[in-house]
Amino acid sequence: MATRPRYIRPLDFKAGRIDMSHGAGGRASAQLIEELFMPAFANEWLAQGHDGATFAPPPELAQGGQLVMATDAHVVSPIFFPGGDLGCLSVHGTINDVAMSGARPLYLSASFIIEEGYPLSDLRRLVQSMAQASHEAGVPIITGDTKVVEQGKGDGVFISTTGVGVTYPGLRIDGRQAQPGDVVFVSGTLGDHGVAVLSQRESLAFETTICSDTAALHTLVADLVAAAGPGLHVLRDPTRGGLATTLNEIAQQSGCGIHIDERALPVAPEVEAACELLGLDPLYVANEGKLIAICAPQAAARVQEALLAHPLGRGAQRIGEVVADAQCFVQMRTRFGGTRMVDWLTGEQLPRIC
Repeated sequence: MATRPRYIRPLDFKAGRIDMSHGAGGRASAQLIEELFMPAFANEWLAQGHDGATFAPPPELAQGGQLVMATDAHVVSPIFFPGGDLGCLSVHGTINDVAMSGARPLYLSASFIIEEGYPLSDLRRLVQSMAQASHEAGVPIITGDTKVVEQGKGDGVFISTTGVGVTYPGLRIDGRQAQPGDVVFVSGTLGDHGVAVLSQRESLAFETTICSDTAALHTLVADLVAAAGPGLHVLRDPTRGGLATTLNEIAQQSGCGIHIDERALPVAPEVEAACELLGLDPLYVANEGKLIAICAPQAAARVQEALLAHPLGRGAQRIGEVVADAQCFVQMRTRFGGTRMVDWLTGEQLPRIC
């Protein structure tokens, strides 16, 4: 890469701000890429210096694996929240989308839309958070793009990420694979992310800080695949709309019903108390570091063992089962012995949550 001309001052990451020239494609744009993005995301693919990245096909393709691509736009407000921020969330979210297809994530791309006037210190903080999340996950960001919009026509920063992965050979993970008799697991406590973001947005103070659960779940998925193989039928991360909406999606896709037990649902006491105070149902609150696993009954013990053995599955619970139901209803056995319909989320309970 060419050396930056001496008469261009280094970026001021303490007091500097983004201006329109940083998105104009000229020297300022090149300087932003050279001084911020390239050092943070440094890898052999970015070093190619092209608009795209060239990489070799993964070996799983020769064994019957298929390529998976997932993309996601992240508009969370506020940008920084307890337990995470927009940067790491954009990495975790897309890695998880790829992993829920029963795939090993390989590479990411990232696109930034930045509002004029945004502090360079905050932008660097986000980029460093993304770089750390990408490095820890072992899934590099190999190409990207940056655009700047006029002040008042954005909301700080929006980040879109796209992920590419390859499926595990001989395995089919799909909502249509759920069948009567299958067992439903959730990997941990529900609603942590949504309540953490909302509490920061509304400046709510609780006795205990509620932190987002944002995390990359692909290593947990790899352990589940190794433990259950073809006995693993469905994987989903219950993000927007929470557990309830995700289970309804699976029920519709599979043509089955799902029964869950309220007493088995893992909800942290502080999240349950916050939801009660705010009039929210934790079944519909977003999660960013949890997954739903549905498996054949003969694989249930192995799935449960793999979940509990992984750091991101230590709070796992068996919460229900798939049943024959032409109406594709999701129903819950309540703590009091009754039955409650668990319907789709209507409207937007928590906007700008991811």
